Amino acid sequence: MENSTVRHTEEHVVMLTTFPDAATATSAAEALLRDALIACATLLPGATSLYVWNDELMQSSEVQLLLKTRVPLLAELTERLLALHPYEAPEVLTLPVTWGTTSYLDWVTRSTTVS
Repeated sequence: MENSTVRHTEEHVVMLTTFPDAATATSAAEALLRDALIACATLLPGATSLYVWNDELMQSSEVQLLLKTRVPLLAELTERLLALHPYEAPEVLTLPVTWGTTSYLDWVTRSTTVS
């Protein structure tokens, strides 16, 4: 399967987080892009989260944010994201990317490499 268009990777990841609204999510995404900690942020509005908080069943409208980045940046990205985040205990989950198109993976790498 590995050829010039698709390749295996262990360097690229997608980080998931949620924000209370699009404005807050956009502001955080722009800051992370300016810092070259992510190559892309995808905002998915209209998410509904159900969870238990302080022994109470909660339901919140949120914006899911998908952040595309590289493993070497995870510690700095997480620290910066937590500083930008309004939640007391925000969702910050990182999922491995195992395969991707060469052109996209190369773009993520270039976009998150500071000269």
